[in-house]
Amino acid sequence: MYEIFEQLLSKYGVTAYKVAKETGITTATLSNWKQGKYTPKQDKLQKIADYFGVSLEYLMTGKEDVVKEKAPELTARDERDIKKDLDSLRKKLANKESGPAAYDGQDIPEEDIDLFLGQVDLMLRRVKIKNKEKYNPNKNKK
Repeated sequence: MYEIFEQLLSKYGVTAYKVAKETGITTATLSNWKQGKYTPKQDKLQKIADYFGVSLEYLMTGKEDVVKEKAPELTARDERDIKKDLDSLRKKLANKESGPAAYDGQDIPEEDIDLFLGQVDLMLRRVKIKNKEKYNPNKNKK
């Protein structure tokens, strides 16, 4: 199963560390998985599957259910838009523009800003894909 994860890392040009950071899964969990000590729980596997845009079935077996429609993919323009949005948000967080980002009265610690932006990145990617499905449904049919 870890081999499929490694194939996805290679395909998308990301590291296990980046996946761990952006999904909130510890690197220790991924290391233990790689060493065969155990398989991550289903909720963590689902986060990994969602990160790569694959089904849990594919992540576990390498086999995909019959797909009637191809999933919309992000274009270079989409990637640029996401990067621009994240850079703007990072700048605003650093400058505490429009008020500080806080939780329960405490500012977000500097070391957590990257984790926060990683989650925003995932959300932006999902929203772009959902919008492509919703507003361009015929473009994504086989």
